[in-house]
Amino acid sequence: IEFTGALHATVVKQVHLKNPSIKTLVYNATLVGKDAGDFSLPKGNTVVIAPKRQTSINVEFTSRFLRPAEAVLLLISERVGGIDGVTLTFSLKSEVKQIQPADILKCKSPCYEL
Repeated sequence: IEFTGALHATVVKQVHLKNPSIKTLVYNATLVGKDAGDFSLPKGNTVVIAPKRQTSINVEFTSRFLRPAEAVLLLISERVGGIDGVTLTFSLKSEVKQIQPADILKCKSPCYEL
């Protein structure tokens, strides 16, 4: 999943999950990796998918540096009612495309002095 935006901006992406079974699936979401602190799950770390339904989870990224950030989103299934879903992994990568100035200052100064 690629997060593209301006420096210091927050970008939100959605991950759509579908449950084809007749039992409820529960996942624990975890962000791992060197830049995992720049990514967040605003709705919490637990994802519940009702039978024959789908849901989506939001992943937020706020860029702090110009360099690309990378992390992994792990969705690890909890056993509920005898059913266990597969572990899902998503690679998260960022790219800064714009830099907006925080402020513009005007100043006057002589070019040189004798």
